[in-house]
Amino acid sequence: MDLLSGTYIFAVLLACVVFQSGAQEKNYTVREEMPENVLIGDLLKDLNLSLIPDKSLTTPMQFKLVYKTGDVPLIRIEEGTGEIFTTAARIDREKLCTGILLDARCFYEVEVAVLPDEIFRLVKIRFLIEDINDNAPLFPATVINISIPENSAINSRYSLPAAIDPDVGTNGVQNYHLIKGQNIFGLDVIETPEGDKMPQLIVQKELDREEKDTYVMKVKVEDGGFPQRSSTAILQVSVADTNDNGPVFLENEIEVSIPENSPVGSSVTQLHATDADIGENARIHFYFSNLVSNIAKRLFHLNTTTGLITVKEQLDREESTSHKLLVLATDGGSTPARAMVLVNVTDINDNAPSIDIRYIVNPTNGTVLLSENAPLNTKIALITVMDKDSEHNGRVTCFTDHEVPFRLRPVFSNQFLLETAAFLDFESTREYAIKLLAADAGKPPLNQSSMLLIKVKDENDNAPVFTQSFITLSVPENNSPGAQLTKVSATDADSGRNAEINYLLGFDAPPEFDLDRRTGILTAIKKLDREKQEKYYFTVLAQDNGIPPLMSNATVFVTVLDQNDNSPLFTHDEYNFYVPENLPRHGTVGLITVTDPDYGENSAVTLSILDANNQFSIDPQTGVIRPNISFDREKQESYTFYVKAEDGGRVSHSSTAKVTINVVDVNDNKPIFIDPPSNYSYEWVPPSTNPGTVIFKVVAIDNDTGINAELRYSIVGGNTKGLFMIEQISGNITLKDKCVVSDLGLHRVIVKAKDLGQPDSLFNIVNVNLFVNESVPNTTLIYELVRKSIDTPATESTETTNASSPKTDYVKIMVAIVAGTITVILVIFITALVRCRQSPHLKASQKNKQNSEWVTPNPENRQMIMTKKKKKKKKKHPPKNLLLNFVTIEEAKPEDADNDRASVTLDLPIELEEQTMGKYNWGTTPSTFKPDSPDLARHYKSASPQPAFQIQPETPLNSKHHIIQELPLDNTFVGCDPISKCSSSSSDPYSVSECSYSMTTFKTPVLVHARPIPPNWDIPTILTSVTSQQNIDFLTYIVISSAMLTVCYSVLVLQLAAVFFTQYLSETVDAVQIPM
Repeated sequence: MDLLSGTYIFAVLLACVVFQSGAQEKNYTVREEMPENVLIGDLLKDLNLSLIPDKSLTTPMQFKLVYKTGDVPLIRIEEGTGEIFTTAARIDREKLCTGILLDARCFYEVEVAVLPDEIFRLVKIRFLIEDINDNAPLFPATVINISIPENSAINSRYSLPAAIDPDVGTNGVQNYHLIKGQNIFGLDVIETPEGDKMPQLIVQKELDREEKDTYVMKVKVEDGGFPQRSSTAILQVSVADTNDNGPVFLENEIEVSIPENSPVGSSVTQLHATDADIGENARIHFYFSNLVSNIAKRLFHLNTTTGLITVKEQLDREESTSHKLLVLATDGGSTPARAMVLVNVTDINDNAPSIDIRYIVNPTNGTVLLSENAPLNTKIALITVMDKDSEHNGRVTCFTDHEVPFRLRPVFSNQFLLETAAFLDFESTREYAIKLLAADAGKPPLNQSSMLLIKVKDENDNAPVFTQSFITLSVPENNSPGAQLTKVSATDADSGRNAEINYLLGFDAPPEFDLDRRTGILTAIKKLDREKQEKYYFTVLAQDNGIPPLMSNATVFVTVLDQNDNSPLFTHDEYNFYVPENLPRHGTVGLITVTDPDYGENSAVTLSILDANNQFSIDPQTGVIRPNISFDREKQESYTFYVKAEDGGRVSHSSTAKVTINVVDVNDNKPIFIDPPSNYSYEWVPPSTNPGTVIFKVVAIDNDTGINAELRYSIVGGNTKGLFMIEQISGNITLKDKCVVSDLGLHRVIVKAKDLGQPDSLFNIVNVNLFVNESVPNTTLIYELVRKSIDTPATESTETTNASSPKTDYVKIMVAIVAGTITVILVIFITALVRCRQSPHLKASQKNKQNSEWVTPNPENRQMIMTKKKKKKKKKHPPKNLLLNFVTIEEAKPEDADNDRASVTLDLPIELEEQTMGKYNWGTTPSTFKPDSPDLARHYKSASPQPAFQIQPETPLNSKHHIIQELPLDNTFVGCDPISKCSSSSSDPYSVSECSYSMTTFKTPVLVHARPIPPNWDIPTILTSVTSQQNIDFLTYIVISSAMLTVCYSVLVLQLAAVFFTQYLSETVDAVQIPM
């Protein structure tokens, strides 16, 4: 009764102590192998700390995990909220609780300090580690060999090695299965008193070793976890001869105690077993079951023959307090005998106490720093004392060795809080070395000590004070670097490091100054330059070495005095001015700007020109440069000289700059053509040239420069057919369209080269003559054509037009012949009628009559023809032009005895249509043929006795291309005067070119080689004479006159027919057309 009362009173007192010390315990359950950052619990809620009345806390509530230095905690606590989370460290129940019996519970303990001191609590948290199915059951070996006697009865049972699963409960071994038992064997599972499941092999049929001595099967073991884990082993059964008695232990359960300091080899216990058999079947073999832990097998040894268990390795109760040894005894029979040996290891006071210091105030290099202003009861560390021994050997006391302003306050069994017990004073004691002592209650007692260092930190509460708050200095520039300017000083009421003063420059201090940290001497470490900065304002600081440091400041004002140390500075090292070449004398070229960073007279600058040969002048003050000469860029493009600038200091400084005056070009030169070299050159263009091909490149140059020399090309005249085009920049003339037959001949293209000068551009014009033909047969003739083309005004067409078709020209000829015939008939009729009415004196008057004209060209009629032609041109029909020429026909008789020649001159109107392949402008006459074309007139020259006609133009015959041929009466020839202006527009190589003449009438005398006729006789006179002499009547006169006029008209028709026949032949011959 007294014992119970004492125990009750002790429990009440312990609860009171725990409550007063603020110690609490809290249990949580957590599964092993949990991932990181899984919430386990919330101390703020679970400990009901949120219900604590509000207090004026110095700092917010904080939860701090207290653990040993070097340990890796398995959980972490949010200091502000008290939430408990898992960490990245693995929670492995099998590792944490190694050596604990399978059915024992596994715990993990930590301590948490709740701060601040006003609500301080120390909470011990115990985590129950729940097992998960993270291990599969495994057999001791992958192949299990057992021997079964052949006389085994049906339903005989044979034990198989049990599988081991580190997991517990349902996650441990639950079931066994026999795979491929062949209906000879079965499997059953029995549960031992300890709760272990043991597989047994059951014989279901009789065995006959002589029939089959070995059976191979598989045994599968499964646990009960989720997911379920399993493993298999090969079971090899050997059929042996009969052994019908198994060994029997004298004691099935044995419990022994052995001290942990028992030497190796000491006897633990002796097992005894007997077997009723004899011989080999009675030989007993002892062995540990596979259910024995590896630790037990390592510590204990079993003699397989005698059954003696001895100590194999040094025992340690602190590692494991007890060991279960399941010993099996077999004589080779089916079922071995089982005996359980429980070995209890008794404690020996062989472990000294340990002192574990877990700091609440983080130490620095093992030393705790506390401010001298730290309040009472400031928690410093959690002291844990432990002893691995048990009972009184493990009972430990802890204390300090001498009086210090600190104390140990118990919170849990064997755990104490180290906290301040009095106010600290840095000035009296700056550090404490606290020796902690721990001793157990063993006999003899063992003890342990540990040293804890605490340093008291001084508090800085006084700032330095400058002796002078505003400092004024004047320093000449170009000082020597490092020159001392002044010394600043300050004082501090603190002591020690808190009174040590460091002098610093403020953040606004320029880099030219330096302040010695210890002495306060202010120096200029660089040369001061007034021109860069004249005044400096900055602050200097005085800072003590307290933590936190205190400081004060003073203002420094530095004025830099000027010296003449700078030369005048030009804004550029080299000046380039650009002036137009037409700038007048004494005009403004440019302005040179010079500066001098100095002050006053040192900055007054005077300018002058060096070595300019009086070509230029400069204003010494303003720097304006003016020319004394006139510029001409073509003579000299630039002028170079130097300008000197000198200041007004006592020792003056000067500098020079190079000046280059570039004469800018003025657009005063026209472009000059290089190619073609003249207006009289030409370029041959084959008709087969493809469109887009460059047939000629116009090249021109301009003596100006820059944009004044950039040229652009264009076609401004000629090129009436638009057959050619020119590129503006390159000057390449390209063929625009494919050449056709009508494009053959000489083409005149007027090209303009224009520069891009500003403000007014200049240009030049050149004639580009392009000769389109298959070949160049006669260059002299082409140059003559070019010369004539140049004389043609640029506004007139220099290309040939489309020629009329041969059929149209032939129709014109026929119309002209019919009209001429009707005219002749009318003339004959009127002449006869007039003749019949004349008096007999008509003959005398007719003999004296001069050549008469039958038809006089009427300018009005001709103008009307021209008008009709123009109208037809507008309708794009081939023009129908008429040619009116008066031809004088002279008839020459063969020489008589007197060699007299009689000639008759007849002025006949000849109307000719435009030739087959030529278009005629009625200011022109027909052109001749090429010099190398067939001379058809000569080819067809007849030796007929008929009179020959010769056409003799009255225009000068000074052209080498003019041809006069004698033609028979059945041929015609058309000549071209050299002054005519011809251009090619024919539709084939043998067409007649168009020639431009003024509106004139040509009188062409024609010699008729026939019978002699008296001079100055004309046809009417002859007719009158004949009719008068022979008294021919009126009808006969009409007939004769008609016949003679018909002959004359036939000659004219044959002459025109010869011309067109020649043209027809020229169309069929591969000859070259030469336009005039």
